[in-house]
Amino acid sequence: MDWVWFLFEFDGRINRAKMWLAMLVIVCWMAFLAMLILFVDQLFGNPVKSIHFNVNDIFKFVDPAVLRNAIARVREGKEASPAHLVLAFCHAAGTLIFAWVYLATAVKRLHDRDKSGWWALPYLVVPGLYTQFQDRLPDADWLLPLPWAGVLLMIAGFVELFCLRGTRWTNRFGPNPLPKAQTRPRSSSGGSSSWNQTDAIEFVPHQASPLPGMRVKRGHD
Repeated sequence: MDWVWFLFEFDGRINRAKMWLAMLVIVCWMAFLAMLILFVDQLFGNPVKSIHFNVNDIFKFVDPAVLRNAIARVREGKEASPAHLVLAFCHAAGTLIFAWVYLATAVKRLHDRDKSGWWALPYLVVPGLYTQFQDRLPDADWLLPLPWAGVLLMIAGFVELFCLRGTRWTNRFGPNPLPKAQTRPRSSSGGSSSWNQTDAIEFVPHQASPLPGMRVKRGHD
């Protein structure tokens, strides 16, 4: 299998098993990177208290409040040590890679469902943005449906990406990724007609021996 295409590119299709495999790869990478950060941080003599990774942390990069807080802490010298800088770099790089892999595989899974990759916006991006900014939204009645809408979108996205089977035939995004790929069945009017036995047989008048009989028309043998 082409792992570069599978994990990082957005074209083509993958089935449900490949989507679950991508999530397993992300979890293993998170565990490996966490152990690497612990090892590097202990070399500086300042072991970290906790390490966590979450794909939804990608939305912190578009949150001005989080960015301002991080810059302020660096200026105050609270997170300017080599250990904190290494931790911040590894966390940011890991989050970007994990989010990229998740989005790339999700788009290919949507292609398998014969859906545009833009469906990742309502299924993944919109709920993530709401989770990141929900504490700063005003207390207004017209915003009350937003939490329920976010939950429904997340459930719909999970079912679409991880539970539903892809199209069995070749769709606009490529062939069926399963080994026994099937093509879309032809309509009765579009396919080639079946062999008509009565059209392929003609009677031959008696001219000489053998006796009159039947033979197959030329072009039908």
